[in-house]
Amino acid sequence: MSYVITQNCCKDASCIPVCPVDCIRPVEGDDTDMLYIDPDSCIDCGACFDECPVDAIHYEDDLPPGQERFREINAAYFERYPLQPDTAPLRPSRPAVPTGALRVAIVGAGPAACYAAAELIAIDGVEVNLFERLPTPFGLIRAGVAPDHQHTKSVVNLFERVFTNRRFGCHLGVEIGRDLTHEDLLAHHHAVIYAVGAATSRALGIPGEDLPGSHPAADFVGWYNGHPDHAGRVFDLDTERAVIVGNGNVALDVARMLLMDRDALAATDIAEHALEVLRTSAIREVVILGRRGIADAAFSVGEFLALGHLDGVDIVIDGDLSDPADGERSDGERFGAALKLDIAREYAGRAQTPGNKRIMFRFNTTPQEILGSGVAQGLRVARGGSTETLATGLILRSIGYRGLAVDGLPFDEAAGVVPNEDGRVSGVRGSYVTGWIKRGPRGVIGTNRTCAVQTVDALWQDHLDGALPRDVAEPAALRKLLADRGIRPLDWSGWRAIDGAERDRGAAASRPRVKFIAIEDLHAAALADS
Repeated sequence: MSYVITQNCCKDASCIPVCPVDCIRPVEGDDTDMLYIDPDSCIDCGACFDECPVDAIHYEDDLPPGQERFREINAAYFERYPLQPDTAPLRPSRPAVPTGALRVAIVGAGPAACYAAAELIAIDGVEVNLFERLPTPFGLIRAGVAPDHQHTKSVVNLFERVFTNRRFGCHLGVEIGRDLTHEDLLAHHHAVIYAVGAATSRALGIPGEDLPGSHPAADFVGWYNGHPDHAGRVFDLDTERAVIVGNGNVALDVARMLLMDRDALAATDIAEHALEVLRTSAIREVVILGRRGIADAAFSVGEFLALGHLDGVDIVIDGDLSDPADGERSDGERFGAALKLDIAREYAGRAQTPGNKRIMFRFNTTPQEILGSGVAQGLRVARGGSTETLATGLILRSIGYRGLAVDGLPFDEAAGVVPNEDGRVSGVRGSYVTGWIKRGPRGVIGTNRTCAVQTVDALWQDHLDGALPRDVAEPAALRKLLADRGIRPLDWSGWRAIDGAERDRGAAASRPRVKFIAIEDLHAAALADS
């Protein structure tokens, strides 16, 4: 008997080093979107089960409903790629540093920032100050992960010991560029890591894109997750069909939110204002468009497979179910592409149920123009030399995120990232990047761990080489600077007060939490007991 990794896998890789028989793959650098356990080598010890931060690992006899398929997916991976010893060299340990010898600022509080902080705090003596413009930490874990994916959100538990470390300073509600400058950070720290993500959505670049009814999917995600920047947006759901351009995991999340059973949705931490609008939604069908074939789809196998268990929703596949590019793919890409095609063929063979809602996947389809008089009323698309118009009043583009320029740092406009080498910002001493602003918007939550390790390795080497500034202001000077400017950051205890109040509100409504949305309400909750 063995353990099995399932849909929720974040690819954080916390499970790999605790496995006593080294039977979890792939190791760093593989192109697959999750990890797998070799059933023939697993000794049933449960170490990985205990370590998994998102509850994605289960004993094979205890797989949750809808997750049974992952037993064969795990086995199939090792049938294709038999287990080989991991020969990667162990990372060298990092010796302690004297107090005050290395103080690092981190800008941002999402998973990339938190993983970087964890790497740095693991070095005895290193001091870290984290700055986040919102009163809440955890970035897209709080405001991007879908409300029905509560297990995925539990990855934040990994970071509690970082935020409570005496060498860690948490400064929530402090915006770099407004409250403090890049130069202020460098004056008080030996190095600065920017983990600011990718805040805007890429444009389609087609006529009619700015019509009302056409929106970035990221805005819709922020709206239903209660992000303060998006809570006031208005989405008209009085249309029977919605069209999502793009087919990554965000597109699948949005489709689920639009069609999910309302009672099930009410049991999540979705923002109350979004729940009220979705309760009266007229949407019966969501069309997900992909410019290329299903084998090239950006969604993960786990999320695609999970759609098939959505109550009252049929999955319809419209497109070629072959993979003409199979020979050009890497091993990891080929495995994932084959799984997606297998699942799509299963969906295509299912009978549709009268009265059900529908998610329709249309592949090899290119959007050409959003049509409408004053508001969006349809999307003209092209496929195979012909065009047609999909009638719809809601069009969401989900074709990727894009980073914004950071004051004081160079910026690559074409790629939407800060130019860097292994996380070192090009031409700016003492400045580093990690996460999407470093590598672009790709990967899952756990991908940020590997990314952060690389950046911290570069920073650490620069420290050893004497390449970082040696003389910086003492911590008291930073506190005085903030006070002189009238800035009162929220610390970890402030967040814990918000978290506790939201959970209490949720318990009263049989929900995980009921979020505070407005900035002033978040601050009031943080300071309620002070």
